[in-house]
Amino acid sequence: MKKGTQITGAVERMDYPNKGIIRTEEGPVKVACALPGQTVRCSIKKFRSGSGEGILREVVKKAADETEVPCPHYGKCGGCLYQTFTYAKELEIKEGQVRRLIEPVLEAQSSSYEFEPILASPVYGGYRNKMEYSFGDEYKDGPLALGMHRRGSMYDIETVVSCNIADADNSLIIRETVDFFAGLNIRYYHKITHIGYLRHLLVRRTRTGEILIGLVTSSQTEMMPVGHSEEDILSGYTGVLRKLEDEGKLNGSIHGIIHIVNDSVADAVKADKVDVLYGEDFITEELLGLKFKITPFSFFQTNTYGAEVLYSKVREYAVSSCSTDGGTIYDLYSGTGTIAQIMAGGFKGEVIGVEIVEEAVSAACDNARLNGLDNCKFIAGDVLNVLDELSEKPDLIIIDPPRDGIHPKALPKIIGYGVDTIIYVSCKTTSLARDLPVFLEAGYEVKKICPVDQFPRTGNIEVCCLLEQLKSAKEHIEITIDA
Repeated sequence: MKKGTQITGAVERMDYPNKGIIRTEEGPVKVACALPGQTVRCSIKKFRSGSGEGILREVVKKAADETEVPCPHYGKCGGCLYQTFTYAKELEIKEGQVRRLIEPVLEAQSSSYEFEPILASPVYGGYRNKMEYSFGDEYKDGPLALGMHRRGSMYDIETVVSCNIADADNSLIIRETVDFFAGLNIRYYHKITHIGYLRHLLVRRTRTGEILIGLVTSSQTEMMPVGHSEEDILSGYTGVLRKLEDEGKLNGSIHGIIHIVNDSVADAVKADKVDVLYGEDFITEELLGLKFKITPFSFFQTNTYGAEVLYSKVREYAVSSCSTDGGTIYDLYSGTGTIAQIMAGGFKGEVIGVEIVEEAVSAACDNARLNGLDNCKFIAGDVLNVLDELSEKPDLIIIDPPRDGIHPKALPKIIGYGVDTIIYVSCKTTSLARDLPVFLEAGYEVKKICPVDQFPRTGNIEVCCLLEQLKSAKEHIEITIDA
C-alpha cells in the first residue's frame, strides 16, 4: 500500500485521541477524525510495518447512530469531534479508548484494580470558560476572519459565530471585533512574513457571567490606517465592546478589557506587555465553595462544571487513602493552586504546591489568601529542581502534569519519597500509559482509575489514577535511603 493510494472502508473503532481504525488485508489504517461506524474514503499518508495512516477525504456513509449536525462549523473547525453523536455515545467511546490504553499496562501488576465508569461533565454545551481565537482569513487573500483554525490547516481560519461549546456572548464579541477591525482595514499578523497587527482574541468567563476580553496584537503600530493612532483604535474598540453591554445584548458583564502585546513569532498567546483598557485584568470564579482569581494567563480548567467532578474524585481518593489529621501533601504542577486549596480545606497539615509558571504561583498565593487558607505554600520552579530543595517529607503526592506527562528525571525523585499514596491526574492518556510502568516497577500498584470527561464534544479526556505502594517495596526504599 503506497502513499497516495485511495481506499474506502468501515471504521471499526476510534483510538485516543481521534484516530478511526479501518481494517484492510494489509493491516490497520488510522484515519484522524473518522468516527466509529462510518464508511470513509481516505488517501494513504504512510504505510510501514503492517500499519498505516490515512487522510480523511470523504464520509461515504454515516454511522447508524449519527444525528444531524447541530453546529454550522462542524467538520470545518478543528475543535469538536463528536457533535453528531449523543453524549452517551461519546462517553462510551472515550471510556473504551482509556481502557485500551491502560488495561494492557496494568496486566503487569499482581493485584486487582477497579476501573470505575467514566464520569460525565454536568454540561456538554456552552461549557468552555476560556477561548483563544486567531485572526486570519478563511482563504488566501480573503476577508478578515476571527475564530478557530480550520481542520487540517495551519493558516485558514473559520469564523466561529455559532460555537456550541462556548457561551453565546462569544459570538457577539467575535462579530463586533471582526466588523470593527475589518472596517478600518487593519491587517492580521501573517505567520510566515511576521507582518501585521492583529493576532488573537482571548475571552475568559466565569459561571456568574464575569467576562475578561484580551486583544492580542503585535507592536507594529505602523499598521494603523492613516489618521488613526493605536490609542484611538483601542479606545474605539473598547467603546464597541462596552456598547454591547450597555445595550443589554450580552448575558454576562464585561469585567475587564485588556491589550496584550506579543512580538513572539510563535503562534500562541503570550505577553511582552499588558495594558488594561477598561475595568480589571482578572475575573473571579467559584469552584467547590472556594474563590479563584483568574488572570489572563492563569491555568484554570476550561470546564468549571467538569472540574468540580474531577477535583471531587481527587479529594475522594485522597480522603480514602490517608489521614486528614496532619502531615504534608505535595501538589506537583499545581497551576493556580486549585487542587492544593481544595485539599487544604479541612486538612490539618500543610499543602505545598510546585508550579513553574510564576504568574500562576502568584495567583495561587492570592487565591489562598482570598479563601482564608493559611496551610498552603506555593513554590515557583520546575518540579525537577524544586524536589531537590524541599525538606518536608510528604505523606501524599498529587501529580497533575502538563500534556507531556512527568519529566523522566523527576519520576525517580517522586518515587524516592516512598509515600504510601500517589494520585496521578492526567490530561493525556498516552502520557499516563507511558509513566505507569515506572511506578509499577518501583512497587506501586494502581488501586482505582477513573476517566473524567472534562472536554465534551472534543477528543480530549482526563483520567484520575490512585496508586498505592506495596509494603515490601516501601521497606526496600526505606532501607536503601537509610543506607
